[in-house]
Amino acid sequence: MSTTQEHLPAVPEGDEPIPNPGLPAHQWRPTDVDTRAEKRAERQVAALFGVATLALVGFFVSYFVFQVGDNWDTIAGFGASNVMLGGTLAIAFICIGVGLIHWARKLMTDHEIVELRHPASSSEKDRTETVGMVMQGIDDSGIARRPLVRNSLLGALGLVGLAPILMLRDLGPLPGDKLYHTIWKPGMRVVRDVVYTPIKVSDLEIGDLVNCEPEALANGGPDGEPLEGVELQIAKSKGAVILLRMEPDDITPWKGRENWSVQGIVAFSKICTHVGCPISLNERTTHHLLCPCHQSTFDLADNGKVIFGPAARPLPQLPIEVDDEGYLVAQSDFTEPVGPSFWERG
Repeated sequence: MSTTQEHLPAVPEGDEPIPNPGLPAHQWRPTDVDTRAEKRAERQVAALFGVATLALVGFFVSYFVFQVGDNWDTIAGFGASNVMLGGTLAIAFICIGVGLIHWARKLMTDHEIVELRHPASSSEKDRTETVGMVMQGIDDSGIARRPLVRNSLLGALGLVGLAPILMLRDLGPLPGDKLYHTIWKPGMRVVRDVVYTPIKVSDLEIGDLVNCEPEALANGGPDGEPLEGVELQIAKSKGAVILLRMEPDDITPWKGRENWSVQGIVAFSKICTHVGCPISLNERTTHHLLCPCHQSTFDLADNGKVIFGPAARPLPQLPIEVDDEGYLVAQSDFTEPVGPSFWERG
């Protein structure tokens, strides 16, 4: 085919920076002159995209089928999950890349053009012409008249986009409603952290602050079964509380919380509602609790309300009372989720 300058601005003769040396005669490709070769190339491209799609389906299946951790599935001594995830994703990317190259070399329009350099600034005319060139490129690619290639490519690329979304699951399990529940139960004693000794009202003086845990951690889980490893650490972090004793008249409870304290003793979650740091920096005279990470400050005399810093909501309060033996116990679990509050923001 002869040289074409379609969609290029006309250049008056004599204004060209160098004489046009011309281009050699256009060399036709087999797919340009042979319909069977064109259809064969189209099927080859679609087949490559199809293989990519199958590889991505294999990626998703492998993610859920092969076990990881203590009982790893293996292939030739290697972790089956790693081999299959890496192998299928590599096959998918290679097939998509080769398919695109084959498409461009065999099926897209193959016209030589001459393009002169233009000023760096773009005029309205240039922008209009650029849009025209883009539309011409889309037309030359044949994507509109080759639905087999187009649809197979879209199918493969659609699954490629899902692959990283699926892998986000490895960041950890979704919290669901787990943050709404801890191992605290009605009648469960409040015990000192580490030593797990129960606490009576008489054990605390005005201004005392004590780090505490639920008694179940000393005797096993809430069902009496011992907790170990990750489960134990999760239970401790979610159930950790602080006890603070102040003058009863200093407490201004919200409606419904009038009986949540015992003779000036209040219990609050130890986990900051900003990003989950453990807090226990107490200002004795003000009843303010400070987070050492980002200086969020909570007023324990006023229902754990945030008075400074980036925390978005008050510290959850644990309702407490005294059992028949005089020890401090929980009235119930927390009535709101503990921990960071970023996950519940709209």
